[in-house]
Amino acid sequence: MYLKRTLNDELSTFKSSIFPYAKKSNTSLRYKAVVGIGGNVADVKRRFARLFYEIKRTVGIELLQTSLILKNPPFGYAQQDDFFNSIIVLKTNAQARFFLNYLLRLEKKFGRKRSFANAPRTLDLDIIFFDDRVVKSEKLTIPHPSWSTRQSVLIPLASISL
Repeated sequence: MYLKRTLNDELSTFKSSIFPYAKKSNTSLRYKAVVGIGGNVADVKRRFARLFYEIKRTVGIELLQTSLILKNPPFGYAQQDDFFNSIIVLKTNAQARFFLNYLLRLEKKFGRKRSFANAPRTLDLDIIFFDDRVVKSEKLTIPHPSWSTRQSVLIPLASISL
């Protein structure tokens, strides 16, 4: 069950028993990763819940926090359904590039197909921050280059404590 709050004509937030979620960390895992999650195909909130439990079962990854869920309009390619977005905070021992590969495998497991830029998608996982690292490569840029200009990141991010 989700508690909905309308922010304006375009934006709504949703809360449930696991969005937001916070856990005290006693882990020895080394790196903290802040990941944006999103999607707009089929039952995205249910998919987020499945993702939550999938990550909690993953050895070598600890789920520390989730934010509220934000429903917001698409950008880029506008002829598609609204998106649902949230933030998850994880701990891992994997280096950023290996962690990215883990996220790409998760996207695939949850049915992500890459057709064109900003296309509708079942699940989108973006590394927003990875510890205090700065990475600029062909496949990975950290911090995420657009994080500070997107409501889909800023509003969920404001609902957690880093």
